[in-house]
Amino acid sequence: MIKTALPRRRSLLVGSMALATGLGAPFNGPTARQTHGPWAVELFTSQGCSSCPPADAFLGKLAQRPDVVALSFHVTYWDYIGWKDRFASPEFTERQRTYARMLKQRSVYTPEMVVEGAAHAPGIDPGPIEAMLAEAKRRAASRATPQLTRASDGSLEVKLAAFSLDRPAAEVVLVVYDRRHSTAVPRGENTGRTLGNFNVVRRLETIAERWSGAAASWTVPADRFAPDQGLAVLVQAVDCGPILGCNKLEAMAAG
Repeated sequence: MIKTALPRRRSLLVGSMALATGLGAPFNGPTARQTHGPWAVELFTSQGCSSCPPADAFLGKLAQRPDVVALSFHVTYWDYIGWKDRFASPEFTERQRTYARMLKQRSVYTPEMVVEGAAHAPGIDPGPIEAMLAEAKRRAASRATPQLTRASDGSLEVKLAAFSLDRPAAEVVLVVYDRRHSTAVPRGENTGRTLGNFNVVRRLETIAERWSGAAASWTVPADRFAPDQGLAVLVQAVDCGPILGCNKLEAMAAG
C-alpha cells in the first residue's frame, strides 16, 4: 500500500460568497447540478516510458470529447532512465501515489488512467476506460458541475449551485493545462521518437479546501494562467477521493 499522502496545495482563493449573477458572459456548457457529465479521466504518464505513447494518443482523442475532462499528469519516477520529462512534477507523482493508496493498489504504474477518481486501467486499450465511463454515468444520480466563465478582465469565475453532499465537505481544485505539446526525445526508452502529449497539466491550485455544498462562487485572477491554456475545475472528495463534478473551459482556437 502506498502511504505517501498528497501535500496540501497552495490556495489561490480570491473570494467565496453566495452564488451571484453578473459575473461575466454565460458559459455555454453544463449547468451546476445535473445528471450528465462531463466526466474526469486523469492519465499518469511520462515521456521516459516506452509503454505510454498509445495511452497519450488515446487521451488526445478523449480530450476532443465534450463529455470528458481529459487531463495528463506527467510523473517523475522515469526521469532517471536517460530522459528528464520537462512536464513532470513531484506534486503529480504524489497525486498518483495518493490515488494508489485510496484505490488500494499495490504500486503506481504508467501509463495509468484514473476515471472519476474511482477506477483505473492502463489506458492503452480504450475498452476498459469506455466501460468505466459508462459505469460512472450509470451510477451518478446527480453531479456538482461547476459553471466556468471568463470575465471581461480575463479572470475565471467559478460557480457552484447548492448540492447535497454525502460527506462533510469536498475540495474544489483548478487545473491549468497546455492543450498540446510535441517533443523530440533524443535519449531514454523513447529515443528517436517525437511524442505527442495532450492536455498537459502544468499546475494544480486549490480554490476551496472544504466546500460544504452551499451555493458559492470564486474568482481566479487572469495572471494565474495564459489566455491559450485550458482550464478545468474538479469537485472532489478530499485526499483524491471520487470526483463529484467537473468541467472545462478551453479557447475556441486552441488545440
